[in-house]
Amino acid sequence: MKQPEVVMIGLGYIGLPTAALIAQNKIKVHGVDINSKVVETINAGKIHIVEPELDLAVAKAVKGGYLAADTFPVMANTYLIVVPTPFKGKNEPDISFVEAATKSIISLLKEDDLYIIESTSPVGTTEKMMDLIYSERPELRDKINIAYCPERVLPGNVMYELVNNDRVIGGVDDKSTEKAIAFYKQFIKGDLHKTNARTAEMCKLVENSSRDVQIAFANELSLICDKADINVWELIELANKHPRVNILQPGCGVGGHCIAVDPYFIVAEYPMESKIIGKAREINNYKSFWCAEKVQTAKLEFELKNGRKPSIALMGLAFKPDIDDLRESPAKYIAQKVLQNSNNEEYFIVEPNITEHKVFKITDYKEAAKKADIIAFLVGHKEFKTLEIEKDKVVLDFCNAIS
Repeated sequence: MKQPEVVMIGLGYIGLPTAALIAQNKIKVHGVDINSKVVETINAGKIHIVEPELDLAVAKAVKGGYLAADTFPVMANTYLIVVPTPFKGKNEPDISFVEAATKSIISLLKEDDLYIIESTSPVGTTEKMMDLIYSERPELRDKINIAYCPERVLPGNVMYELVNNDRVIGGVDDKSTEKAIAFYKQFIKGDLHKTNARTAEMCKLVENSSRDVQIAFANELSLICDKADINVWELIELANKHPRVNILQPGCGVGGHCIAVDPYFIVAEYPMESKIIGKAREINNYKSFWCAEKVQTAKLEFELKNGRKPSIALMGLAFKPDIDDLRESPAKYIAQKVLQNSNNEEYFIVEPNITEHKVFKITDYKEAAKKADIIAFLVGHKEFKTLEIEKDKVVLDFCNAIS
């Protein structure tokens, strides 16, 4: 492949679909990932994650010569940073991956190039990377374009939403913003909203923090209703009949690499000002612990009543329905917590969207539901709605999976 137009650093759940989308528009993309197996898989025209339509897009892009992958970047005109931003210490954001990715392309930069961060980042990260670039390449000061543009996609519908969702784009200056807008216009149909880098960074964090707070309200309701002997699902359905009320559905916590993570970026930087955001995180984390305790209680009650240890099915490991993504999954935490307290009971761990796991032995969902005495639904996968549950089973439905 000749010199690409775009270098995409990070080929995960966002980087690879974005690279495939750009390549679909006959723009040559050089993807970069530190995992050589990921690189080999993509260069074979295959994918390493589960996402509808992505396999076809990658296969076509690779075959057409518009997408290739490697473990090192090359010279291009546009560089996208789409790498993880994990935590260090006590929920403090770690931008070392963004920094490492940036350092890897500094020597390749030339006048009028476009550098964009899409990774979720603390406010001020884009400016820090700008300072890093200029400290090593002072001759490029004010001669390259630097911007931040967060993704807004839903796992399971990424290929559609990448194209059609609005995007917020903020440069370190007006010239950078305009350059980034022109780049995204090539393959995005949604509206592109101009701002500055700091506002764009905060916008991403605020969007997911808002959702986390709303979910926390629903999860708190479920805790209250459990004590009050009220069906929380019926309650929310009735309350939502009000024309200005829209309560979300409770679950067994909050997972994924966005809603369960992004609020901490605000709390870590502004702890005194983010009381509601911080408390919502506590509630949603506590809900997972509460669910694990409920399974433990059901197990003890069964043993007292029946004089034997029960078999237990834990239904779902992903962080949301109908995907294979286990990142920050409350269901996975619950499964780990329950197994830590096991006393030689038989367990069936179910996740229809994966075939194997390094820690858990995966069981078919129909087999688990048939054999288990206690069935705990942790994720509302579509497969579970087809199950016929025998009346003598103890059912714990934390996500309204079988309604």
